Amino acid sequence: MAHPKTGGYLPVPNVQELAQTWNGSGELVPDRYVRTEEAAAEEVVAGCALPVVDLGRLLDARSSEEELANLGSACQHWGYFQLINHGVPEEVIQDVRRDIAEFFRLPLEAKKAYAQLPEDIQGYGQGFVFSETQKLDWADMIYLKLRPIESRNMRFWPAQPPTFRNSVGRFSTEVAKVTSCLLRLMAVDMGVEPECLLEKFGGQPQTMKVTYYPPCRQAGDVLGLSPHTDVCALTLLLHVNHVQGLQIRRDDGKWHAVEPLEGAFMMLSNGKYKSVEHKVAVHPDKERISAAMFHQLPPNTTVGPLPELVKGSGGGARYRSVEYADFMKLFFASRHDEGVSHLDHYRI
Repeated sequence: MAHPKTGGYLPVPNVQELAQTWNGSGELVPDRYVRTEEAAAEEVVAGCALPVVDLGRLLDARSSEEELANLGSACQHWGYFQLINHGVPEEVIQDVRRDIAEFFRLPLEAKKAYAQLPEDIQGYGQGFVFSETQKLDWADMIYLKLRPIESRNMRFWPAQPPTFRNSVGRFSTEVAKVTSCLLRLMAVDMGVEPECLLEKFGGQPQTMKVTYYPPCRQAGDVLGLSPHTDVCALTLLLHVNHVQGLQIRRDDGKWHAVEPLEGAFMMLSNGKYKSVEHKVAVHPDKERISAAMFHQLPPNTTVGPLPELVKGSGGGARYRSVEYADFMKLFFASRHDEGVSHLDHYRI
């Protein structure tokens, strides 16, 4: 899918290069990255264990009913879950992890060959920077369109390491299979006809955001990723290395540090499934890399509560419907450090 034009993001310094020189300098972190009040204002509860969903059990007639209830509970009460027995070959996962890590080890000039262009989120750099005074996240990223295949712009796909394009392509295909399966199962749990839900995902648009969080010796003063909610239907997150930093805000209002999440279902459920606010903390002496696979709607789609769920809720729609192109335009034109859920703009 084509992302809407936003008027362009402002270029900012490369954080990985900044960290390599600054961490050993003895100087204070540059002021634009200082987020002390945001990073330390609220208590973070450690050791939050996300629900675990077993795709193998979901597909086994002997255990599918019990595991479907587990899936529904995880989506309704958490908005995140860890997915096991998902069927993605271990070789595919290890290959994409290796190539992503190798890409970020390349010299800066080599990575800049895939730099973002004005008014486009694709490519290597940063996003959501709209003013010279805006506070910045302690992270770099590369953002790619993966599906439909004809939407790929290979100008942004790294040719180094030489296996990168192949490994990302294979991973994309395997994750798309998992996503299609999960959407069918979620539809069953919500009492929606699976084909009706899948029809909304014609071509199954998929993008990937790989984020590199350099270490920061003033880790308590910066944020790797500002608090926000995702705007896709389902996010599958791959931890490229094993350094954690993800935090989610639960119903108690506190931030909880969690182990790897695998998915989040968004607004199409009319609020039945949670869209949880999350952010990323930075480690003082270890890099963190993650790859988020976003599964979206086609650009000519109307996004809003599914009619079946509005009828069944008895309380009417909780969100107003909007054209998906406008929905995404507002998201990509909004700052992530405002502390407001994107969905709140559409709440009735």
